[in-house]
Amino acid sequence: MKQWGGRFTSSAAPSAEAFGASISFDCRLWPFDLMGSAAHCRMLAHTNILTPRDAQSILDGLGIVANELAAGQLDLSEKWEDIHTRVESRLGELIGAAAGRLHTARSRNDQVALDVRLFARAAIADEIDALIGIQRAFLDLAGSNMEVLMPGFTHLQHAQPVLFSHHMLAYVEMFDRDAARLLDCHERTDVLPLGSGALAGVPYPIDRQMTARLLGFSRISLNSIDAVSDRDFVAEHLAALALIAMHLSRLAEELVLWSTAEFGFVTIDEGYTTGSSIMPQKRNPDLAELVRGKTGRVFGHLFSLLTTLKGQPLAYNKDLQEDKEAFFDSVDTITASLGIMKEMVQGLQVHVETTGPSAVSQFALATDYADYLAKKGLPFREAHGIVGQLVKTCEADGRRLEDLSLEDLQAISPLFESDAVSLSAHDAVAARQVPGGTAPDQVRSAHTAAHSRLAERTAQLARLRAGFPSLETLLTRPLDVT
Repeated sequence: MKQWGGRFTSSAAPSAEAFGASISFDCRLWPFDLMGSAAHCRMLAHTNILTPRDAQSILDGLGIVANELAAGQLDLSEKWEDIHTRVESRLGELIGAAAGRLHTARSRNDQVALDVRLFARAAIADEIDALIGIQRAFLDLAGSNMEVLMPGFTHLQHAQPVLFSHHMLAYVEMFDRDAARLLDCHERTDVLPLGSGALAGVPYPIDRQMTARLLGFSRISLNSIDAVSDRDFVAEHLAALALIAMHLSRLAEELVLWSTAEFGFVTIDEGYTTGSSIMPQKRNPDLAELVRGKTGRVFGHLFSLLTTLKGQPLAYNKDLQEDKEAFFDSVDTITASLGIMKEMVQGLQVHVETTGPSAVSQFALATDYADYLAKKGLPFREAHGIVGQLVKTCEADGRRLEDLSLEDLQAISPLFESDAVSLSAHDAVAARQVPGGTAPDQVRSAHTAAHSRLAERTAQLARLRAGFPSLETLLTRPLDVT
């Protein structure tokens, strides 16, 4: 019979049992389930709800279960329904009746809510770690190509010259926001639901603050009904992952474009490309394309969870079982994608012989000519119109702005002087001497600042992880009994 089978006269239909089982995917929660059980056991002993003898027997048994699960020695078939049932069953086999006392003052509802929060905290730390890794790759790439020129784009049309390093630092900023969002998400994940029972709390003199301390939570939930049914923290986490996926997709799209013969800005390392089954000459950016494609599944998982949550009355409902597969897959997809894209960035070969000339193609200096006239006192809108005529003339004659002589320029506006003839892409980027601009001094300063921020983020991550409990410590440290 099931844990809940006392009032039933027959077992579940095999089809229903298979349909309702979650152990095939929630088995990955076992380290967190054991952490929660060990902390709960210690608290029950401290409050004299469990005898020290039973508590120690439970902890010893959980240690054996942990070793067996780590070694892949336990049957995790669907007959066990979920990982919580499997752990409790095996514990009963090992230590007998004392195993049944572990579930005192606890429901599977607050138990699973705890396990998912513990998983989410660890996942946030791993995701931030992966974000730091890809940011470091971009900082290294920017540092080794600090003054390389390239065209900046709007609407995928050549716009203005920028430094390649400036473009790389844009991704550092994107992923820094992602890390900040995950830290914000951690703030609302860092809440202990255990002690809420099925939905109404528990009729035992438990010490929830002690359990929170043992598990490294900063606070306890304030409403038992909300605590067992809340999956906002999962939805928020998935939303943060969806934004990371979007940023990775934008990066993947640029690498796909830049590695084409039409652009020729970069070459992706062969280890991250594939060939064609029919065209021998091909080297396809399949890994970047795959990262771009995986964005859809992460977006879909967010919408799937929101749809699952939107129709549920309070408090716990079986629908909440549907949170895990979407959550686990998104976490796995994003951490893997960040890792592969970091390696791809680390192996990029930048073709400065292509990016430099391209920086001034397609009349990319036009805005600088307009700015030149505006600095001479001409209203910018008038200057814009004059340079527009220059571009139109060049297009008709098949010339570039750089080909125009002083006589050509003054035929359009007498405000042009000899220094206008020598305008270059280097002049254009150097002129953007504002914080956040593409001028070399500004980019070097931004690069240094980004390194400092990343060092602080790394320290933040270390502090975060330092607050997480160790399963081994929870299982083996001496009992704190009064």
